[in-house]
Amino acid sequence: MARLDPLSLITEAFTSFLFGRAETTRAPVRTSTGQAQAVYLPTAAPGLGDSGVIIGREVYSGKGYIYDPFQLYGQQLPAPHWLVLGESGNGKSALEKTYVLRQLRFRDRQVVVLDAQGEDGVGEWNLIAEELGITPVRLDPTAALDQGIRLNPLDPSITTTGQLALLRTIIEVALGHGLDERAGFALKVAHSYVNSTVVGRQPVLTDIVEQLRHPEPDSALAMNVDLEDVRSWGLDVALVLDRLVDGDLRGMFDGPTTVGIDLDAPLTVFDLSHIDRNSIAMPILMAIVGVWLEHTWIRPDRKKRIFLVEEAWHIINSPFVAQLFQRLLKFGRRLGLSFVAVVHHLSDVVDGAAAKEAAAILKMASTRTIYAQKADEARATGQVLGLPRWAVEIIPTLTPGIAVWDVNGNVQVVKHLVTEAERPLVFTDRAMTESSTSTPPTATAADGRTPATTLDAIDEAYERETESRALSFDKHATADETVA
Repeated sequence: MARLDPLSLITEAFTSFLFGRAETTRAPVRTSTGQAQAVYLPTAAPGLGDSGVIIGREVYSGKGYIYDPFQLYGQQLPAPHWLVLGESGNGKSALEKTYVLRQLRFRDRQVVVLDAQGEDGVGEWNLIAEELGITPVRLDPTAALDQGIRLNPLDPSITTTGQLALLRTIIEVALGHGLDERAGFALKVAHSYVNSTVVGRQPVLTDIVEQLRHPEPDSALAMNVDLEDVRSWGLDVALVLDRLVDGDLRGMFDGPTTVGIDLDAPLTVFDLSHIDRNSIAMPILMAIVGVWLEHTWIRPDRKKRIFLVEEAWHIINSPFVAQLFQRLLKFGRRLGLSFVAVVHHLSDVVDGAAAKEAAAILKMASTRTIYAQKADEARATGQVLGLPRWAVEIIPTLTPGIAVWDVNGNVQVVKHLVTEAERPLVFTDRAMTESSTSTPPTATAADGRTPATTLDAIDEAYERETESRALSFDKHATADETVA
């Protein structure tokens, strides 16, 4: 240290007497970033809490990533609905399936899946359904002669108002435009007459078609119009419904609802894989299943329900079906419903015929998960969803299994964790691999024994693969009881 002159010593002593001793000045130290990193402690953004389902790990911090829309709703989430985006082969299916399997470990959960993708003649969720002892509700027009599964739009479990709304939606989807007042009147009259006269059995679509073709004179007198006018008003309506009765869509909706469809089961899978995804049949199916679930499944019983829809652009791309589901989402939010829409590209819906309705549904999805996309698609997605620039820039570089999660503005990069017990159940590209003809391996417990159920195996896999009790949960608990 340099020697101070006498004047400087006197000045320092006087300053110390008045203001206290001055802070020692240290000489700078020359070092490397590797050595100096300990000076700056690592930091990470806060997580979403420790109650719910583990998804995987945050890429940058290494922390466990736990997500549950029912736990976050009202605090960190304004709505429990979830949008999953990304090109094929990047892990969307694996995420959906493991998420459902993990949610089912909570005793107050119920899940319905609309499975629109198929492989080997069955839906993508068939393997999971088999492992859990569940028979999928397979809607197949080719099975009409073999008494296949039927859902009746006039099922008495659906309210009269709901039945009429469903009939209108079916017709509007098929026609591609709304019903005019005259056609709507003919349909309402036919529906009212059928409901009031058919006794001892479920009314069916054949009854509606027959009444549209041969309306009752009283219906014409009530409006002071000619009977032939009422018949002509209902002609187009009858032709559309006839397609469900005697056309290419017959066998699925032209009879009483099949006995044995258990909507009280923890998991219900509607297998739509035999339906042409590019035909008008798919949005009609979506409309019928949506309304049917609204009136028979969603109830104020404090159950937490998840409605997962594969290929959801069939919903969001049709104005009439989108309006129906928009109402379902608003209504279901009060009764504990989380809607999960899986879409390959956002441009499939925002540039479609139902852009206004699509924007409304996207706005309700407070959780958005985006897997790898091409740069142009990533920029468009980021602009629509309001993602930060850094997130948009990394989306094209993401590897399979890693996604950007935006939970109401809390943006993280998350690596999805798949346990060995889950892996054979979420494997969806068997046809493109050498092992396509092999049987998936049976999950075994840590001690070599075969677990009692597939879900028990998943529990045991969690215990092996997670590093602490904070990343596991009690299989008999509700999400509210999960403790880190």
